[in-house]
Amino acid sequence: MPENANKVAIVTGASRGIGAAIAERLASDGFTVVIN
Repeated sequence: MPENANKVAIVTGASRGIGAAIAERLASDGFTVVIN
């Protein structure tokens, strides 16, 4: 199981730009991502 599989990241401003890129990266790294 990946190290980040049980971790949640909350990303505000993730609808576009840097926030969206950060959310995508965290998701690809195994985080569960909650966006606002």
